[in-house]
Amino acid sequence: MTPTEVVHRWIEAFNACDVDAAMKLYADDASLHVVFADAIDGKAGIRDIFEAYFAAGDLHCDAVKLHAADDWIILEWRDANGLPGANIYQVVDGRIVRQRNYFDQLTYLRKMGIPLPTE
Repeated sequence: MTPTEVVHRWIEAFNACDVDAAMKLYADDASLHVVFADAIDGKAGIRDIFEAYFAAGDLHCDAVKLHAADDWIILEWRDANGLPGANIYQVVDGRIVRQRNYFDQLTYLRKMGIPLPTE
């Protein structure tokens, strides 16, 4: 599976809130870094964060543009409320090994009606 195909499958799994399908796309030692938090290393931690995300609200990723360069993919997206963001993936041997997500968390939480962090 090419890196672009992996990211398309990630979008499908994310939009279906299918944690198991999403986890099949990650390497065992993958890392996920959302800009407002510490990096999460390993599939178990990534699973935990996706389970929490999916439980918190109705999530959706509308792909705006995919940029591919070798094993790197940049996904520009908008959520169901129109909030923009970008994810950067490194895909090796058909598995996501690194992922970075960039978006405005404060606006996202407000639009989703999720309580704001107090710290």
